[in-house]
Amino acid sequence: MNKQKRYEIFSRWREDNPNPTTELEYSTPFELLIAVILSAQATDVGVNKATRKLYPVANTPEAIYALGVDGLKEYIKTIGLFNAKAENVIKTCKALIEKHHSEVPDTREALEALPGVGRKTANVVLNTAFGQPAMAVDTHIFRVSNRTRIAPGKNVNEVEQKLLRFVPKEFLLDAHHWLILHGRYTCVARKPKCGSCLIEDLCEFKEKTDF
Repeated sequence: MNKQKRYEIFSRWREDNPNPTTELEYSTPFELLIAVILSAQATDVGVNKATRKLYPVANTPEAIYALGVDGLKEYIKTIGLFNAKAENVIKTCKALIEKHHSEVPDTREALEALPGVGRKTANVVLNTAFGQPAMAVDTHIFRVSNRTRIAPGKNVNEVEQKLLRFVPKEFLLDAHHWLILHGRYTCVARKPKCGSCLIEDLCEFKEKTDF
């Protein structure tokens, strides 16, 4: 895929949705961090249902830490892997209190040192909470990047590096959200909705559908 095609693809997405953002509900970097930790192998809808009950009761490192693992589980037990996630969230709250003055750090190294925070989670927080041009490659972005040929790669790291290299600079901050939304609602896993796709004529996927 050439530069002109990529530029046109992101231009169309920007025109259609000028201010894309995550579908996770949050009002502070800390709420976003916890929501992203909870969202691993879970849907944003499911996480939002849980945090709507949790955050009015506890939405700071101190308040969630005070709940303890068992107390937190009561709020997040509808989310997949909630036992492990509860442990990680409590440990992360402790680390934030002890090492970061209860503030979410804005560097990759400090974020990835927190329990339950991997590269993808760190990238979401850096991009969405702190406005850094990071690229969190989830299953949707991996699929869209390969299927469209915007940034094909064998693994998530390869796709991440290619996206950072190939996405025109002016689109880099929001690219992560456009790619996720495109994968979630249009370029879906089983049968992409090519017939109603904004970028069908630019996409290099060979087995297009009429749907």
